[in-house]
Amino acid sequence: MDESDVDRKETPMLQPGCSQADTALLFPASLAPDPVTPLTHLGPLLAGLDAPRTGGCWDRRPDPGFQSVGTTREPGREAHSDQSVVILHAKVAQKSYGNEKRFFCPPPCVYIRGHGWKVMQDHLKAAGYGDSVYRMCGYMCLDNSSQSQADTFKLVFDEQPDSTQMFACAKSLFISDQDKRKHFRLLLRLFLGNRQEVGSFQSRLIKVISKPSQKRQSMKNVDLCISSCSRVALFNRLRSQTVSTRYLSVDRGAFVASARQWTAFTITMVEDQSANQGDFVLSEGFICYGAVVQLVCTESGVALPPMVIRKVNKQHAILDVDEPVSQLHKCAFQFRDDPQAYLCLSNDSIIQYLAPSSLRDPSRVVLNDGSCWTIIGVEMVEFTFNEGLACVQTPVSPFPVIIGLEVNGGGHVAMMEIHGENFSPHLKVWFGNSEAETMFKSPKSLLCVVPDVSVFSDGWRSLRRVITVPLSLIRLDGLIYRTSFSFTYTPELQPPSSVRGAGGGGGKRDGGMDEGQEDDVLLETIHQEFTRANFHLFMSS
Repeated sequence: MDESDVDRKETPMLQPGCSQADTALLFPASLAPDPVTPLTHLGPLLAGLDAPRTGGCWDRRPDPGFQSVGTTREPGREAHSDQSVVILHAKVAQKSYGNEKRFFCPPPCVYIRGHGWKVMQDHLKAAGYGDSVYRMCGYMCLDNSSQSQADTFKLVFDEQPDSTQMFACAKSLFISDQDKRKHFRLLLRLFLGNRQEVGSFQSRLIKVISKPSQKRQSMKNVDLCISSCSRVALFNRLRSQTVSTRYLSVDRGAFVASARQWTAFTITMVEDQSANQGDFVLSEGFICYGAVVQLVCTESGVALPPMVIRKVNKQHAILDVDEPVSQLHKCAFQFRDDPQAYLCLSNDSIIQYLAPSSLRDPSRVVLNDGSCWTIIGVEMVEFTFNEGLACVQTPVSPFPVIIGLEVNGGGHVAMMEIHGENFSPHLKVWFGNSEAETMFKSPKSLLCVVPDVSVFSDGWRSLRRVITVPLSLIRLDGLIYRTSFSFTYTPELQPPSSVRGAGGGGGKRDGGMDEGQEDDVLLETIHQEFTRANFHLFMSS
């Protein structure tokens, strides 16, 4: 078995110059594996398996002929599709002091996506329920919060124009100085109109800060630095007034300044500043002032031209600063191909502002209010599930989350340990449409036997390519939890059969199989049954 390679796939994003890693292993004809070579290898999802969503629907394309779990149709009934809950929020939050309320900026947003929500509504309509039953509502607050019920924000979902997704944001959430935590999470609870709970969902950890740091960041505060290829949001606020806040957003493929909805962008540092657009040499690490960056919308892939990020102090862009960019810093974006032009907003439009040089200091440029932006890192967490053909009445929470995978063994028998959170004895691991023997070890660990590759392809012994199947967790009542992980069966390189058989003779038996091949099959069968017996023994103990 090849060395295992476990990668968690992030949500897919289009980045100029960035291509998704190709997980398929290509073998030249001279190195083609033996047809009977066992296939076992762990790997990330292929690009086609978890493609970016279009129109709010989850798109999962396995190998041709492969049918995913939950897509079987019964006569006269439409099969359920995936349902997704996406939470977008900032990485840091400023603490409020006294009677002051510093609302989280940008406000946490919730997106409801997937064709499965409409299918659920259609089933409720067919059952005779009124329109109010399948209307979605939600509540968001801080986890383990001592705040009163009045501090819980009620979410009102609006259907987005020209889209199948719904959107809501919590505009008045804050953390008081009485809360002494350094980190917290947001808690989202979703309900149908008849008060039936859909489930509870948590955000990622949010760091609490008192105010933006103006000091040069060191390695001790790396969590406050903005790194390349991370997600950020940009907003503009005139005279520190909350009502005047405008967010850089993308609407129908155009950049706009929105007072209600914000967009997450992937900020990527460009190493080769002389390269033309599309020929960037991307660089990793922390973004520093003076670096050339590119902003790419994580949803649509729309990108701004290359720009130089500049530090802003008292409405002046400082040209000779190269310190790391930190959370909630004020900055400006100078277009690389036009050094006098800066990214600017005018009402709801995004324009270029021609900034004059300072008469007193040539290393400074005078900016207007619309060209001063505040940058902040953001996080996105997505929960995708599928009711299959079951009509699940219980909440989908606690939602199991996979963090990492660990494979032991090889050949026809391999065992995999799954690390994560919110596991229970009611979960089974599925490889594509094949259920794996699963054992519950703890709320943070599951153990399963990897199914044989022959389950997914009848002609697997003659295959010379990889087979990738998605990993899912299925609850005993039929609820399917999608994950961002996959398992890849990869041919192992072995010497040609002529080389392996050079050391011994032996002819064919009556059945047409060499004696050596028959012995290998027998040994593999014994090894497989022995491993499975050990697994069941471990389960019983």
